[in-house]
This record gives sequence, structure tokens and C-alpha cells, in this order.
Amino acid sequence: MVPAAPARVGSVPHPSPLATPPGRLASLGPVAQPLGRRGRTGRRQPARSPPPPMKFKDYYEVLGLARDATQDEVRHAYRKLARKFHPDVSKASDAEARFKEVGEAYAVLKDTEKRAAYDQVGRHWKSGQDFQPPPDWDAGFEFAGGGEAADGDASEFFEALFGRRGAAGPRASSRTRGRDHHAKVRIDLEDAFRGARRGVTLRLPTVDARGRVAMTERTLEVAIPKGIREGQHLRLAGQGDPGSGDGPPGDLYLEIAFNPHPRFRVEGRDVFVNLPLAPWEAALGASVTVPTPDGPVALTIPPDSSSGRRLRLKGRGLPGTPPGDLYVVLEVVLPPAGTAKAQAAYRAMAEAFEFNPRTPDEE
Repeated sequence: MVPAAPARVGSVPHPSPLATPPGRLASLGPVAQPLGRRGRTGRRQPARSPPPPMKFKDYYEVLGLARDATQDEVRHAYRKLARKFHPDVSKASDAEARFKEVGEAYAVLKDTEKRAAYDQVGRHWKSGQDFQPPPDWDAGFEFAGGGEAADGDASEFFEALFGRRGAAGPRASSRTRGRDHHAKVRIDLEDAFRGARRGVTLRLPTVDARGRVAMTERTLEVAIPKGIREGQHLRLAGQGDPGSGDGPPGDLYLEIAFNPHPRFRVEGRDVFVNLPLAPWEAALGASVTVPTPDGPVALTIPPDSSSGRRLRLKGRGLPGTPPGDLYVVLEVVLPPAGTAKAQAAYRAMAEAFEFNPRTPDEE
């Protein structure tokens, strides 16, 4: 058994520790490089409440297609309906809205990457149902291109799914370098603490010989640098599209997300863990062992502690310059009163203390 290491403790009265601003980590060499949060200022953003549910859009139903339609069938259906609902041709009152809806459906289904992602997230939904994209629904999908934003005419539903990649934008003016690819991958928190080499399997949509969208997989061995945070990107040089002519290939950018952990939660570089305490440990103080992602540590509980109090272990969070902190959140747990002996102990406590947890206004 590994002995617990002692730790320096500081009591934290404020409810929200500041996260270390994301930055660029040291290079791993010519193959993989961790980058900061792409397209962000580096300041920690406030927590956002989840948006209200929207209505699911069945793009196949919009175009009158079966889900196994070929790409040729998608094109033919779009051309037919675009002519039918074009505002310059149709006299229907909703022609413009239908024309935009048909165009949006086509923008998704003509693109093999968007179509595969849409099929993945939407296979259990029907048109008109309340819908919210599951967290990290696109993890493991490999997308080509630079991640253009959706245009202003896109619906809320489209932007919720494809806002980061958006509608297909123009290709780069260079005709030599291959396009970059992007994917989100999940790793364990322990790998971020210690660094690791892991095999990562990515799914890339392609069109088969029959014109239908199929998924291909490839597995890459990735070096995970010690101290990497959620939202940072690893760049794998040369793993994007091949270049044309003698041009170099594009790169693959892997956005890092953490697998849910049964014990720890992470904010920036700081790590939080709940610590159950017996009432006498909280009241009288105690020496206990606290789990951390890097191994157990000894912790002294100050006397007269209460539930919700946070004790800071400086430098015990994610590694970095500077490292994050580990916050131990105390949680006082009452013993069960299921026996006569336990009930007698509670009655003796009630007689020994002149204590009322409620204010007079709450009586």
C-alpha cells in the first residue's frame, strides 16, 4: 500500500476558483503538438445554462427520401424541389420558407461528413420532437476543412449541430497543400495528469461504389502530453488530406475532452473532489486520507468545519506552469439512526447542545 503524502492546506471561502488561462504547451516534436483553445481569447468563459429544446428536423423527410438514399438521389430530389419552391416560380405563400428548408436539408445530406454525423445523432428522433444534441455527440468523428461558421440563413437546429463546421466554405486558394482534418476525442483524467500514449480510433464518412455514405475507421497512436486540458488541440502533422501534386498533406487537429470521472471534476487546471466526513471529524478536526488523480495524500481537517467548506491543496491540480490546485469539498454525513443505541446517542446529543440550525424567521 502506498503511504499518503502530506499536503499543504488552505481554506477557501470563495465559491469559484479562477482557472488558469489556456495557453500553448511545449512541443512534442514534429508529429504531435498541443495547441491552445483555437479561436478563443484565453479567458475563462462563464458557465452557460443549457439552451431550451428545439424541434428535430428530418432532412430526409424534407427531401422526400429514404435514409439509405444515394448521393445521386439526394441531388435529384433537391433540384426537383428547389425548382418547385423557388420564390420566382412558386405562388405558394410559404414558398420562400420551403425553399430555404430544402436548401438546408441539401446542405447536410450532400455532404458525406455532415450526413454521417446527422445520421448518428438523429437515428432515434422523429420530425417535430423536442430535441437537444447530446453532450459530445460528435466525439470520434473526423471532419475535413477548416470549420467555417454557418451562414445567417441557417436554422437554430442546423447551427446546434454544425455551427463549428457550418456550411461548406470555399476551398483555400492554394492548390498544393491538403485540407486539415478535425476531430474530438475523449481521454481519461489520469492520462492528462501523467501523460500517455493511446490508440485513438476515428470514423470518417466516405461514399461507397453504390453512392451511399459509409463509415471508415482509422486508428492512430497519439502522445498525450502531461497537463493537457479540455478544449486544447493536439496537432498531428501530415494526417489530414493528401496534397495535390508535390504539395504537403494537411494536418489533423484533435480537440481534447475528458471522460466523465466517478470521483473528480475539472475546471481549467483545478480539480475538485468531495470528501465525506463523520460529524465528529468535522466538529473536532481529524487527519484523513484524500484521493487525488496522482495518488492519496494526508489532509488535516480543521476543527469546526461544516459541509460545503473547501480546502485547497496548492499545486495538486493539473500539471502546468503554474499547476492547478485540488479543492477538497467537505460533506458531513450523518450516521443512520436505525438502532436503539444510535437513537439514544442522538437524544443525548440533543440534550447536550442548545442548538437550533434555523433562524427565527424560519420557525
